[in-house]
Amino acid sequence: MNHLGLVIKREYLTKVRNRAFIVMTILSPVILIVLFAVVAYLAQLNSSNKRTISVLDETGLIRDVLTSSDNLTYEFLENISLEEAKELVKSNENYGLLHIENKDSISAIARGIKFYSEDSPSLTLIAGIENKLERRLTDLRLQEEGVDLSKLKSSQTSIDIGQESFLGEKTSKIDNILKLAFGGFAGYLLFMFIIIYGNMIMRSVIEEKTSRIIEVIVSSVKPIQLLMGKIIGTSLAGITQFVIWVLLGGLFMVIITGIFGIDLGSMQSQQQELMQQALENPEAKMQVETIISSIYNLPLMNLMVAFVLFFIGGYLLYSSLYAAIGAAVDNETDTQQFLMPILIPLILAVYVGVFTVIEDPHGTVSTVFSFIPFTSPVVMLMRIPFGVPIWQQLLSLLLLVGTFLFTVWFAAKIYRVGILMYGKKASYKELFKWLKY
Repeated sequence: MNHLGLVIKREYLTKVRNRAFIVMTILSPVILIVLFAVVAYLAQLNSSNKRTISVLDETGLIRDVLTSSDNLTYEFLENISLEEAKELVKSNENYGLLHIENKDSISAIARGIKFYSEDSPSLTLIAGIENKLERRLTDLRLQEEGVDLSKLKSSQTSIDIGQESFLGEKTSKIDNILKLAFGGFAGYLLFMFIIIYGNMIMRSVIEEKTSRIIEVIVSSVKPIQLLMGKIIGTSLAGITQFVIWVLLGGLFMVIITGIFGIDLGSMQSQQQELMQQALENPEAKMQVETIISSIYNLPLMNLMVAFVLFFIGGYLLYSSLYAAIGAAVDNETDTQQFLMPILIPLILAVYVGVFTVIEDPHGTVSTVFSFIPFTSPVVMLMRIPFGVPIWQQLLSLLLLVGTFLFTVWFAAKIYRVGILMYGKKASYKELFKWLKY
């Protein structure tokens, strides 16, 4: 493969020097950061709105439940009728009026609570008020029934079932959540990378085919060299674009947060304060320690090595198919009939990973799909955090590599004939004929 390096270099430089590639490389992080900044700015404005809610409590039972905060003030009204309270709220332009009518029983009081406002109230605000009132009225009803609340609360028991293997390895629910999160992230990242850069390879082949430049190139380069060069060159361009996104994203984040006046320092200090308060709670502190322990318990080295190998193997497998499709058609419109068989295994892998690995990572369905080459890059990456024997990982990887080599041969046969075919709409029957040439 004397010309492979030249093909990779040409493909890489063609991609990174393309005006559309440069524009999107710069604009994509700008657009994302601007959207993030706008959402954060609007959320900051929304959270800074001060609301005043008037409360007409005819029962006198809930005054100590509704406590004011920085952005929400409860104003209790006394010795006033409902109609007068409504007029007062309108004239003061308060957010709303909470009316608690006095009735014979707690159940009747609960059914008669109403909130009056000019516009539709916030769902989260109403839900918060409902939760506070529910707890208060429930306690009052229990007291009416003669229940000692102190004994009731002290009798409540929290259960956290300890998990341990027969070999003595301790795990927890948080362990499973972290494992699923890593597997899901790895599978989703591979899925998006294949979709984005696989389509880039396909469009590149179509453009060169329609411009007839491919006729000159193929006269001195073998089709399989050209195919591999396109795949590797485009992959390197994609990695370059990703690195630039990370660097520009950090730079633009600092600039745009300054423009919008978003105080990240105050947000961070609030999070630190909440974290400090949480650590003062023994149960919360124990949960934090459990999370840290769960992270240390993950097979990090195995995860990183497997992620790289399966990510590369899966991407190369699907990229060769995308390149073959590009060689078989004259325009992107004709690619639809060939893309569906490629997308179905990818989508199936994601659904199998989400709905079976979380339930039983070592079950029959999860295990079988982690060996099928077209689904193994996603499913196996989601299974590995739960502890997969090395021999299963190696077997799955060997099957993936073997399938990739076969797919490259298969794609090169189509590529060899398809890049020189013009004006004829390819079909599956036609593709099988090209394999015999």
